[in-house]
Amino acid sequence: MFQVSLQGAVQVVSSAVPLNAEHLETAKTAFEQCFGKGQPKIVFLMAGVPLLDSEGLELLLDLSDRALRCGGVVQLAEPRPLCRDILQITGVASRFAIFDDLNAAVGSFAQ
Repeated sequence: MFQVSLQGAVQVVSSAVPLNAEHLETAKTAFEQCFGKGQPKIVFLMAGVPLLDSEGLELLLDLSDRALRCGGVVQLAEPRPLCRDILQITGVASRFAIFDDLNAAVGSFAQ
């Protein structure tokens, strides 16, 4: 469902299921692994995420706020066209750096 991997000091969360109410608890559990170790540097790899709903959007906003409070950041990478549209239409896109490439997202933390 949701997996967490480490690329250097950056934690990458990926999924092949929608970020929606049905999978919300699994997503929360995965993202929770990214906190508690200093400043969280998180990239949510969305290449396999077919859809977001309002609960998924709210989770992303909550994660971003929490990361910022800890001095960290959440970034999004490789969203599918539908997910990108949802992020833009809802205004949520303005709260995140969104990258077309995972390597660019991870590399942005080194700058």
